[in-house]
Amino acid sequence: MQFFDETLRDGIQSPSVVDPKIEDKLRLVEIASDLGIHALDIGLPGAGQRAFDDCMQIARFIRDARLPIKPGCAARTVVADIQPIANISEQLGMPLEVLAFIGSSPIRLYAEDWTLDVMLKRSAEAIDFGVKHGLPVTYVTEDTTRSRPDMLDKLFRNAIDHGATRLCLCDTVGHATPDGIRNLLRFSRNLVEAMGVEDRVQIDWHGHNDRGLGVTNAIYALEYGADRVHGTCLGVGERVGNAALDQILMNLKLLGELPNQDLSKLLLWCKLTSRACHVPIPHNYPLAGDDAFRTATGVHAAAIIKAEKKGDAWLADRIYSGVPAGLFGKEQEIEVGHMSGESNVVYWLTKRHIEPEPNLVRRILGIAKSSDRVLTEEEIRQIIKEHRAQA
Repeated sequence: MQFFDETLRDGIQSPSVVDPKIEDKLRLVEIASDLGIHALDIGLPGAGQRAFDDCMQIARFIRDARLPIKPGCAARTVVADIQPIANISEQLGMPLEVLAFIGSSPIRLYAEDWTLDVMLKRSAEAIDFGVKHGLPVTYVTEDTTRSRPDMLDKLFRNAIDHGATRLCLCDTVGHATPDGIRNLLRFSRNLVEAMGVEDRVQIDWHGHNDRGLGVTNAIYALEYGADRVHGTCLGVGERVGNAALDQILMNLKLLGELPNQDLSKLLLWCKLTSRACHVPIPHNYPLAGDDAFRTATGVHAAAIIKAEKKGDAWLADRIYSGVPAGLFGKEQEIEVGHMSGESNVVYWLTKRHIEPEPNLVRRILGIAKSSDRVLTEEEIRQIIKEHRAQA
C-alpha cells in the first residue's frame, strides 16, 4: 500500500488555487515525507521555465536532504515533455519517475481526432525515450474509467512492452463508483498477470471527487488491488478537486491499516497547503476544519464532560466523535450557545481557570439562550467583565 501526492501538480491546476512559493513547496514536500507518503509529483517541467526551475529545486532539495519520498514529474506522451525531466535527472544524478499521460476515452479520441495507431506510436516513442534515459515510466491513461476495454488492452500491452513499470488508472472526471473500480482493477490485474509481468508492473489509482466519492473510491481501489493511490492535500484540484489524500490517510489510520505511520503532522500539512495555495478550509472539513471537534449542544457536551470526570481521556475523545482528536494533535472543544446547558458554561470557565460562580454561570447561559448562535470568546469575556464590575 503506497501513496502518491499530487498536490503540487494536479492540485494547483485548480483555477482557484495560487501556485505556492518555492519555500512553501519545499516545506510541503518535507511534511509529506514525514507523513510517510511514498512519492509525489513535483510538477510538469515542460510547461515553462518557472515550472522547470521549481522542479529542479524541489528535486535537489529531496536529494540533498536525503528524504525518502520519491519525486516524479508529469508529461504528455511526447518526447518534448520528457526531455526536461531527463535533463533534471542527469544534472542532479537522481532518477525521476515520469508520469506520461494520454487521453483514452472515446469522447476524448473523437474530440482530438486521434486514432489507435497514433496513440500507440506516441506512447511507444515517449516510453522508449524515458527508458533510454534510465527513468521509471508510469503510463497514465486519462479518463480510464470511461474507456473501452479493447482500447485499454492494446494501450496497456503496448506500454508494458516498451518498458512502463506502472499503469495509472484515472477517474479523471470523478465518474466511477466502487463496483466499477473493482471491475477495472480486476481487468487490469488480469492483463498484467496474463503477460507474466506482475513482478515488475504495478497499478496506480488516480481519482477525482466530482460525485463526492474521491476518498471512498481510493480506499476501495486499495482493497481491490491497487498498489498505490493518488490524492492531493485538502482535495485541491480542477473542478471540485481530487481525492483528498489527508482524508485517505486519516481513514486508513482509523481502520488500522497504518499502525506504524506517524500522522501527527497531518493537520500542519493541511494548514500549510491552505495558506500557501490560498484555499480556505471549510469550517466543517474533516480533521482540519474549525468545527471538526467543536460542540455547543448541551447533551453532547455533558457526555464529554462526564467522561472526563471519570478520568477517561480515551472515552472523552470518542464518545461523540468518530475521529479521536488527540490522535491527530487536536482536542475536543465545548462552546456555549443557544442549545447549550449549564455544564457547557461550567466547562468553558473551568477550562480557562475562571471560577464558575453560580450567578456568573446563569448570566452567561441566559445570554446564550437568547442568542441564535454560539457566543464568541470575546463576547463571553465581556459578560464576565461586566459581571465582575457589577459585583
